[in-house]
Amino acid sequence: RYLAAFEMVDRAIPRNGYTIFADGKEVGVVTSGTHSPSLQKGIGLGFVQFGKHKSGMELEIDIRGKMMKAVIVKPPFYKNGTAQL
Repeated sequence: RYLAAFEMVDRAIPRNGYTIFADGKEVGVVTSGTHSPSLQKGIGLGFVQFGKHKSGMELEIDIRGKMMKAVIVKPPFYKNGTAQL
């Protein structure tokens, strides 16, 4: 398994334990998630099957019975100029 970072495409917040899907098949589980005020979207980390962790890969996360779209990104989570050091 591989720890992957992702951003939600749909308006939703991922939470620990939610199931991650790719191409209609279960490929992993969310380990943590929250709303990012600077990005104004949900972000998270999750363990996914090796090979299902490429940046830009589209995923779906089962959030309370609804399949919500997400995309794999390279951490850290911030837009240019929004990081606080």
